[in-house]
Amino acid sequence: MFRSLDSDVWFLDKPFKMMGVELGGRMTIVKLGDGSLLMVSPVAMTSDDRAELDRIGPVRHIVAPNLMHHLYAGDAKTSNPDAKLYLPPGLAEKRKDLTADGVLSDQPPAALAADLEQHLVQGMPKLNEVVFFHKKSRTLIQTDLAFNLIQMPSLLGRILFTLNGALGGVRATKVLRSLIVDKAATRRSIEKILAWDFDRMIITHGDVVRSGAKAELQAAYQFLLGKS
Repeated sequence: MFRSLDSDVWFLDKPFKMMGVELGGRMTIVKLGDGSLLMVSPVAMTSDDRAELDRIGPVRHIVAPNLMHHLYAGDAKTSNPDAKLYLPPGLAEKRKDLTADGVLSDQPPAALAADLEQHLVQGMPKLNEVVFFHKKSRTLIQTDLAFNLIQMPSLLGRILFTLNGALGGVRATKVLRSLIVDKAATRRSIEKILAWDFDRMIITHGDVVRSGAKAELQAAYQFLLGKS
């Protein structure tokens, strides 16, 4: 079932395992000013999911947001053949079965520019994550920049994600930190994101942050901010 964050923003949660532990995954849907939908980080959908989405509106834009979250991008395009598919830099070489209508950068595609700002996070070329700011709802949409795992039912999960620095709130995980090869560039990217006027944050793994998201993200990246 899709859940509403705002009148124009929804998300759909699905099972997702990492290191053998269930932590959940999430797709985001944004209704644009023209009534069409943007789908960020597609997930596997049932016929009921698709019927519910059809009631929200027509999907016209699909985004694979980074080099790790792309598994269902092809299925999403097949289900929505009229939609444009946008990929991060490098994914077309990794997924030769996907045909991109555009490669994501700091400049939103023309059809999205009135509703969204976006940024290709620098300094992590093995991730190449693109984050989005939905201006109307003041919502940041990010994928792997931070987790927000408040609880972890399994003992194995608590051990693994504590070791990964991912448990107990909004966290930039140790795995994520290991992907940073240019700290100065990544710091500039985080500073640019924090300059946006967002209050909410959709997180792919963990709880959605419904208020105070900017302070939470800033705290998660305090290890990097102000350092070179």
